[in-house]
Amino acid sequence: MEAAGGNGQACPANAKPANLNFTLKDTNNRDVSLASYKGKVILLDFWATWCGPCKIEIPWFIEFQKKYGKDGLEVVGVSIDDTLDKLKPFVAQYKMNYTVLQGLDHDDVQDAFGPMFGVPVTVVISRTGKVCMKHVGLGSKPDFENAIKSLL
Repeated sequence: MEAAGGNGQACPANAKPANLNFTLKDTNNRDVSLASYKGKVILLDFWATWCGPCKIEIPWFIEFQKKYGKDGLEVVGVSIDDTLDKLKPFVAQYKMNYTVLQGLDHDDVQDAFGPMFGVPVTVVISRTGKVCMKHVGLGSKPDFENAIKSLL
């Protein structure tokens, strides 16, 4: 796990800025700009519907959104594998309470946070738009939660 602040520490001054200049479709086919979340702590999760570890993390992210959303957390899932018509039932089945965007064929978004050699890839971004943590593969719920709490 790459953590700019690591284990519950706030994001350091030398953390790199996140490129949030992208607009993707949500599951209701509405345009959503990642830049619109600036000023919030963002947990940005790149995932796929076929990904086992992704399915393990989704309930954690649902819990984080419920627990910390009122404090300024915005969980955003970017599906890299499916079309909107396939995403909508998946989101309903898993009762995902956070924004899910369709990232299929949007390599520019993946490249901005990459390189991505697998999923899930989870990025925690500060209110000021800095990448404070990036993790490839199944993460640790306590590590993600500590990173979030340190930035709220």
